This record gives sequence, structure tokens and C-alpha cells, in this order.
Amino acid sequence: MAELLIRNGSIYAPEFLGEKDILIIGNKVIKIATAIDVGSLLRCLPDVEVIDAKGKVVVPGFIDQHVHLIGGGGETGFASRTPEIALSSIIKAGVTTVVGLLGTDGFARSVEALFAKAMGLETEGITTLIYTGSYKTPSVTITGSIARDIMFVDKVIGVKMALADHRSSNFTFEELTRLAADARVAGMLSGKPGLVHIHMGEGKEGLNMVMEAVRTTEIPVTQFIPTHVTRSKELFMQAKEFAKRGGRIDITSYGELTPADEIKPSRAIMECLREGVPVGNVAVSSDGNGSVPKYDSQGNIIGMGVGRIEASQLVLKNLVIEEGLGLETALRFFTSNVASILGICPEKGYIKEGSDADIVIMDREFNIDMVLAKGRKMMTSGEVMIKGTYETC
Repeated sequence: MAELLIRNGSIYAPEFLGEKDILIIGNKVIKIATAIDVGSLLRCLPDVEVIDAKGKVVVPGFIDQHVHLIGGGGETGFASRTPEIALSSIIKAGVTTVVGLLGTDGFARSVEALFAKAMGLETEGITTLIYTGSYKTPSVTITGSIARDIMFVDKVIGVKMALADHRSSNFTFEELTRLAADARVAGMLSGKPGLVHIHMGEGKEGLNMVMEAVRTTEIPVTQFIPTHVTRSKELFMQAKEFAKRGGRIDITSYGELTPADEIKPSRAIMECLREGVPVGNVAVSSDGNGSVPKYDSQGNIIGMGVGRIEASQLVLKNLVIEEGLGLETALRFFTSNVASILGICPEKGYIKEGSDADIVIMDREFNIDMVLAKGRKMMTSGEVMIKGTYETC
């Protein structure tokens, strides 16, 4: 059982707490105080490890709600399938909780395989959840039913679908609302959020169907989580309006590394804040290990990239260093806001007494020095300590 004392770090929980000490026993934060007496502590816990975080920033572990754990892609044939993600890649990015999903390919890839990968990563040390479904309708599932997957498969918190994309099944309004209603009721019955996580393409319809569902049905706006919302200026305008009406939007961080989208993610976040979008209604995810097709003006694929999970850390850096946003606000898009969307706070997304000991320690330039997942040291001095089962072979 882990017994750790993190001393003298500047704690952002994500709100700024000042310079504090954090006592961790097992997988939980037990105490946060200005100065925990080490001598007295050692008499009670002689095996406690003291970690000096003086001059460093201590923050909650990042939560990434959109990662292709078993890979994605395949749009240019079998050789274009992206690989499974490795545990060390997740740890290097400071991510301690991850939500896996399928992409375009719901045929050669399955929710069963996704579940197995999530279980494996959990065994290796991080926290995992998944979405059932993919781009297509009827949705691919484990049990044969979206509602049954959400109710009876512990890791399934909702369903993935795609809109306004030439690779989707072109959902009708009725199919969208039925899917959302089923996910909502199943979530209510099982104590889960029952989310509809929506891959947004560049199609001209954008969020029209989702906005209409919110306007004309009893399905709450918070049931829908559109992602990739900075693909185009038109889509982003809709997304901001959706968030102002109480919806939650997810901005993909991969665009911070490459001009894959029309709007740079860090600048998109600042635009949201300037225009009065509630801070709590915006989150960031990476699209890690998903494919990033590059198209010509006729819609033909001319190249492929791979989403990088570490892109979110770069967005955080740029928000603070380039855009001048306060760290306690910037952190929310990667921690507490995501935890709220997923219904896993305050255990995740915060550093609080009683919360899970998912903690990232960074230097003042926001480079990651140490990662703790459920109290276990996964990375220290910038080196990954715990790797995936086959990474050391």
C-alpha cells in the first residue's frame, strides 16, 4: 500500500490552495495541510516516502474523454489502421483517467475488444471507462442493446455516434432522439451519465439536429457531448451557442500540433471565455491514437496522421504561457470539467481529502516530472516507471 507525503508544492486542486503538503495512503488523498509534521508522521507511518515538490506545481491527473485505445482509422485500407495505445504514452501525457471509444471502423474493431483493452489498462494502473457504439447505426454493442450495455457493463458510460460526416450512417432525427432517450434512461437506472458522445464532421448540417432535439424533445441538453467542434468556423459558432444554452462541448487538442482544424484549440477556448460561454461547459480531449485524415478540395484523402494524446498538455501550456489564462482556470478543461461531464467527481478531477490520488507534478514551465495514478508512482523525474505488459519485451 502506497504511503506518500508530497511536501511544499504549489497546489492547484484545480483551485489554487497555496503551498501545501499532501498525505496519500493507498489510493486516496488522506490529508492536505500547510505543514504536516514529518517526525510525527514517521512515528505512525515509518515506511512513508517523502517527495519534495518545492518550486513545482501539483495538479490533478488529467482526464481524457476521447482516446482510441485499440486504434482507429482504416479509411485508406487495412494498412491505414492506427495501432493500440501503450500505457507509457498515456502516462507521459499526465493522463490518469481515460475514456475509450471506437471510430469509423465498427466492423473489424469491436466494443468487446475495446472493453478488454480498457480492463488491461486498468490492471496496469490507470482508470478507464468506455463508450459503446461507433459511427454507424444500428450501433455496435456488447449485449445487442445500447441500453443494456450502459446498464450492465460497468465501464460503459454512454454511446458514441457520428453526425455531419460522410463516414457516418447519416442518422435520422428519429434515430438520434431514440438513441439519446435510450442512453439517458439506461444511465438513470444504473447511476451513470448515459451520455451521447458525438463525433462531429465538417458536413453542412453541423449541430442542427442536436439543437432541434434539445428544442423539441424532453431530452436534456447535457445528454449530448459534441466533440471535434473546432473543425470549421461555422461548426464552432454553433458549438458556442450550444454551450451558452447549457450544453457541454469538447475541443480536440490535436489541432494544437497541426493545422488539422480551422481554429487552434487554445485560442478557441479563449474565444469561448470572451464570448460568455460558461467555463464549466468546455472540456478538452486528445483524440489520441485516432486517425487524422487529410483531404484535398474534392474530399479525397491525401494523407493520414495519428492523434497524439500528449497534445492536451501543450494546449494547457499555451493557455497559460501564450494566452495568459490563470492556471486554476486552464486546468479545469482537463480535470474538473471533464470529471463533471463523466459523473466521476469529486473522486476524479480534484485534489481533495478523500479523492483518488491521481496527481501530476510539473515544473514551472509545465513539463511533467511525476505522475501518480491511484497513489502509485507511474512516472518520476520525467521517466516512466510503470510500462504496459509488453512494452518491456
